[in-house]
Amino acid sequence: MSRLLVIGCGGVASVAIQKCCQNSEVFTDICIASRTKEKCDALKEKLEGKTSTKIETEKVDADNVDEVVELIKSYHPDAVLNVALPYQDLTIMDACLKAGVHYIDTANFEPENTDDPQWREIYEKRCKDLGFTAYFDYSWQWDYKERFEQAGLTALLGTGFDPGVTSVFSAYALKHYFDEIHTIDILDCNGGDHGYPFATNFNPEINLREVSANGSYWENGHWVETEPMEYKSKYNFPEVGEKDMYLLHHEEIESLAKNIPGVKRIRFFMTFGQSYLTHMKCLENVGMLSTSPIEFNGQEIVPIQFLKALLPDPASLGPRTVGKTNIGCIFTGVKDGKEKTIYIYNVCDHQECYKEVESQAISYTTGVPAMIGSMMLVTGQWRKPGVFNVEEFDPDPYMEALNKWGLPWVVCENPETVTVWKAE
Repeated sequence: MSRLLVIGCGGVASVAIQKCCQNSEVFTDICIASRTKEKCDALKEKLEGKTSTKIETEKVDADNVDEVVELIKSYHPDAVLNVALPYQDLTIMDACLKAGVHYIDTANFEPENTDDPQWREIYEKRCKDLGFTAYFDYSWQWDYKERFEQAGLTALLGTGFDPGVTSVFSAYALKHYFDEIHTIDILDCNGGDHGYPFATNFNPEINLREVSANGSYWENGHWVETEPMEYKSKYNFPEVGEKDMYLLHHEEIESLAKNIPGVKRIRFFMTFGQSYLTHMKCLENVGMLSTSPIEFNGQEIVPIQFLKALLPDPASLGPRTVGKTNIGCIFTGVKDGKEKTIYIYNVCDHQECYKEVESQAISYTTGVPAMIGSMMLVTGQWRKPGVFNVEEFDPDPYMEALNKWGLPWVVCENPETVTVWKAE
């Protein structure tokens, strides 16, 4: 029996909440809280009568530590699942420490305003010290380690798919298939088609920042940074087919480099069609991806937030998206003195996801692991004081839960490996 406070009510949150309600033996009570309480109420109404989980709703501003603390203290949850925006990670972590409750999220912290002088000073020092310029990294949350240890609380970071499942795949591969892992290539393929000329499959602010930024990868103990979309490859994905993919920076590279001993190289690739890339470059060139506020008609707006309001809501893509995703990791290394290569992946069907939870597969593949990570923590299978990434725990119960709750995985021996070249 557990009580879970879920902060956020977007596409990923909706999936996570519905999966929690399918798992009522563990999640007996849930409170859904968001700045827009009406969305929480609508989801509660949709689920009541279909689950034995008791659902409550509340209004909360996740940017306000005191408001979040007050909500935690009034609801008394066993843990807080943060599926709000990455901008709000630190606020919610602060609230969890003040209120004495465990913390879970799916994506690492990044600032809403990348021109903030206080953040910028720390960011520029990190760029100089570590050698990568991404706006998102784990250092801000890893800095909470001692505070969570002293409080006897667990903070579980990054239990989405990537990061999340891909990180657990890495821990599982090391435990069962390798004595040493030498390389990890993380491949994120969305073979779905929603029919729009341009739309993003998750929060446009986060998606477009991530894709338009410099790429980077980990090699021989240091970061190698690349221009945006500088390196590409083609890969023939099981059940999806051949797709173009591009090298990006991604947060699990940072944590896996720290937590997988002896790894020599980690890269992350994501598939994109040419239409998406052309639209994105045009928007970037005219300033629509900027996070810096501008004055317009006497009021201040942030261009990328205005663009978000114009684009289709990712939560609305479910009924019109067809096709499949394939997300996984290709590992090379050594077992019993012999070189070995395996590919662990999951295939998810957009329409099957919609039939089950009225969501496209991108939200599904993040929302299901959010529930599983929460289950690992509240049941005590993954719990110790401090701040941890998912690959730091025993992967076996998580991997079993993926098969049970809708994300079955495949282990392929001797797969095709990734060849990379400079994009034109």
